[in-house]
Amino acid sequence: MIVFDLICHTGGHEFEGWFGSSDDFENQKAAGLVDCPVCGSSTVNKAVMAPNVGIKSNQRTSARPASSRHSEQSHPAEGNQAMTKAVPIPPEYQELVQKLAKAQAKILEQSEWVGGDFPEQARAIHYGEKDAAPIHGTATADEVAELEDEGIDIMPLPLPVTPPKAQN
Repeated sequence: MIVFDLICHTGGHEFEGWFGSSDDFENQKAAGLVDCPVCGSSTVNKAVMAPNVGIKSNQRTSARPASSRHSEQSHPAEGNQAMTKAVPIPPEYQELVQKLAKAQAKILEQSEWVGGDFPEQARAIHYGEKDAAPIHGTATADEVAELEDEGIDIMPLPLPVTPPKAQN
């Protein structure tokens, strides 16, 4: 998995996204699947990121014994900061996102993954061609607009979902 810093061009919100590859990010973005978690905008791009490069294992950054170097790398001291654009997230937001993730996971346990067939499955349920059941999957921005124009109620998930076949 690759973690990208992302930025919403509508509201300037910055957030992280986890993807299988850079191509995976581009494909999801093209399909309208990458949304800002703050405002819901799909106008999202990768933010400029500096690499987080650690020291070589055979180099020492201070006169500390080898046993204390691990904590120095885990928690860089002032003047030896890792180069990253990460912004500390307040604990109350971390707790909120964790609760949201747990709630979404519970909902998804009772929902069927239909992947890219989501628009057709949603239509089949809406028009009574298929028994009503909770489903989740993917849809492009155009497909979402078409479903909404047809009066089909859908809701984007607040957090990204990894398709079952892509999970380890």
